[in-house]
Amino acid sequence: MLVFSLNSTHTARRHSPSVIDNIIFILLNFFARSWSVGKTPATPNSNPKTTSKLENPAQTYTNNLLILFLFTSRSLFSSCSGDSNYIAVTNRKCAAGMLYVYNFPPEFNSKLTQNCDDLIPGMSLCDVVLNDGLGPVSTGLDEVVPKNLVSAWYDTEQYSPEIIFHNRVLNHRCRTLDPEFASAFYMPFYARYALEKHLWVQSSASDRDRLFKGMLDWVKSKPYWNRSGGSDHFMMIGRLTWDYRRMRDNDWGSSFFYMPEMKNVTRLLAERDQEDAYEVGVPYPTGFHPRSDSEVTQWQEYVRTRERDTLFSFVGGTREMIKDDFRGMLVRHCKNESKSCRFVQCAGNRCTNGLSSILDTFLHSEFCLQPKGRSFTRQSIFECMVAGSIPVFFWNQSAYDQYEWHLPPDTASYSVFIHNFKVRRKGTSVNQVLSRYSREDIRRMREKVIEYIPKIVYAKPSEGLETVKDAFDVALDGVLKRFKDQKNTRYTPL
Repeated sequence: MLVFSLNSTHTARRHSPSVIDNIIFILLNFFARSWSVGKTPATPNSNPKTTSKLENPAQTYTNNLLILFLFTSRSLFSSCSGDSNYIAVTNRKCAAGMLYVYNFPPEFNSKLTQNCDDLIPGMSLCDVVLNDGLGPVSTGLDEVVPKNLVSAWYDTEQYSPEIIFHNRVLNHRCRTLDPEFASAFYMPFYARYALEKHLWVQSSASDRDRLFKGMLDWVKSKPYWNRSGGSDHFMMIGRLTWDYRRMRDNDWGSSFFYMPEMKNVTRLLAERDQEDAYEVGVPYPTGFHPRSDSEVTQWQEYVRTRERDTLFSFVGGTREMIKDDFRGMLVRHCKNESKSCRFVQCAGNRCTNGLSSILDTFLHSEFCLQPKGRSFTRQSIFECMVAGSIPVFFWNQSAYDQYEWHLPPDTASYSVFIHNFKVRRKGTSVNQVLSRYSREDIRRMREKVIEYIPKIVYAKPSEGLETVKDAFDVALDGVLKRFKDQKNTRYTPL
């Protein structure tokens, strides 16, 4: 890819990428041949000062000509709106289409996070927004992970992907600043923060919907929305789908997803409504944010070779206010099978000993129990898998019906399913079920979990990793493919 660093507001001239490629290739080759005239080739032992004296005037002339060409090419081959310093002129890796990011007014995203101390009464979210949504760097992991990977771990909050996605789309190689080139339009709205400030205080339905309606009014005024009815638009939503499906004024949350404008918009969420074709489940963020391909490979090998001395584990808390609480049953079972099970007590938003105790527990466990959390899904599912532990599910909705883009289609290849009814009503022993798996079965399932680790973590670099595709890349590739398929099948907005 050829990239220019610019700060320009020129109007785009549209050229075929192949034409641009050919022009640049021919000119650069011409310059390269010109520089070779009258110049002694440099060698590893050559003296730079001596070599420079042998250069002739042709080199200076062609050098200046190249600089002039690169400078003027910004008005020939690119557009720029001032909100980014990097313009992809051509990229053969964007066959599925280009991405345009709306430049929303700050009241719809960045301004919402400025009052991070006041969003939830008695709780600050300021740590959540640190490091582009990754949160603060984790502590206490020196004895748990390889020392050179300690700084790749963060205390990442489960509902932070809106900020993570926004940062990544702004720096993606397939981003275009000219909407005429785009096949997908990203709406960088921080729906989580727009709603959360109203969830924990007395507020009216109109208060909870005001920013959502304002954002939609803004985007509806753009021609690219009206051209497609929003069918080529998408967004990342920080909280769960149920928080945006208020049916009556006195109910929980916002009515955002029931607003007419949202009927064609693709929505990425940590938990989706399986009956809504426009919603796609994406992984909760874990604490691991690799900075390079090699860190991914190193971590995979680390979890592959771990000595695991516990058959299964459960990290979570009970729901004492719920009658016949299933999580409470698992806690009691784990304590009764203490030689086979390891339990980490969690209460509220934090586990008692933080990330280090959670990660250490999963690294020592062959299997990890994943019952329902506050809803069907849990951040713990992905924390467990990143540690190379095999998840045990009790509801299909916890993963199998959620993360089709990010997890293996063969559910038995990487996980165990024990129906909650069998445990609750028929007295099925989790310990006995898991004990039936041979060492080879466990090795094969773990290998599949390890294979999918890159697809369930969010990388640290804003531009992503070198060649490895992370959870963000998988999600964006899926969106671009969906929109391309829609276009090829002459899709018509509802």
